[in-house]
Amino acid sequence: MTAVGPFGLSVRDQALEADVQTGLAAVEAGLLDATKSDVPFITEAAQHLVLAGGKRFRPLLVMLAAQFGDPHAPGIVPSAVVVELTHLATLYHDDVMDEAVVRRGVDSANARWGNSVAVLTGDFLFARASHILADLGPEAVRIQAQAFERLVTGQILETAGPREGDDPVGHYLDVIAGKTGSLIAVSGRFGSMMAGADERVVEVLTQYGERLGVAFQLADDVLDIASDSHESGKTPGTDLREGIATLPVLHLRAEAERHRRPEDLELVELLDGDLSDDGRHAEALLRLRAHPALERARRDTVRYAQEARAMLAPLQECYAKAALEELCDLVVHRAG
Repeated sequence: MTAVGPFGLSVRDQALEADVQTGLAAVEAGLLDATKSDVPFITEAAQHLVLAGGKRFRPLLVMLAAQFGDPHAPGIVPSAVVVELTHLATLYHDDVMDEAVVRRGVDSANARWGNSVAVLTGDFLFARASHILADLGPEAVRIQAQAFERLVTGQILETAGPREGDDPVGHYLDVIAGKTGSLIAVSGRFGSMMAGADERVVEVLTQYGERLGVAFQLADDVLDIASDSHESGKTPGTDLREGIATLPVLHLRAEAERHRRPEDLELVELLDGDLSDDGRHAEALLRLRAHPALERARRDTVRYAQEARAMLAPLQECYAKAALEELCDLVVHRAG
């Protein structure tokens, strides 16, 4: 078994390993090419997060999904570049909204150059993704446009918050299905579609990606609280500090409202206070790490990963399917 890609997937077949490694290397070259500009400063800003590395989770999924058709078809690598460029663009915008100072272990673009440059650089990456997409045909453009609409809708829903009477947990799961699940679903769709796989296979891998994407985001929610910056590549408790109620916090609030335990109510009050203060922020993180709400969020992560694995049942047994199943385990492992 050989680890493939920064995500650490182990592959049990040399031919599959070679295909995936070659594809990811081509994606990396494509990302660098797509982020070049005649203006050196734009190149520097656009390549800032590309050069910082990352798991390349979405391109990896494209490569594995392509194994269910012709893995060497010409549209596979460009489509993987498109999804990763789109993802990178959202990171520039997210960091502005969250006022984040660290991303992937380096200064965030907004911390380094300011909000305006970060937003415009994200826009530049969206433009470059669209340019590549245009060569992949109208169906690919339509699929990406729908996913991008879902992604933006998810972000707006997160910003607006649940309406009166809405279940906050259900609202949040809708948010992350749009913000994260949509683009990971497209990764499975593009890889299999560009490879010429059967339509039923394409649909299976799309639905798999959707559920795996939700699990992936829930694992990030757990990491935001449970990890240090070395593990996650960003400042721990970023969402917490910005008042973004991720799943562990939503579970805590539900517990506090249901049982009215003094310690839960006290922790909710702490979270509702000023977490820009480092001492209060550290205390909130420490107490959340010890609260059962964090473990409940881990169980939710496992549930979505298991649903993703179950979606693969109709596919033929092969090394690529085994690798997709292992991705479910790796996502759960990230959440501890």
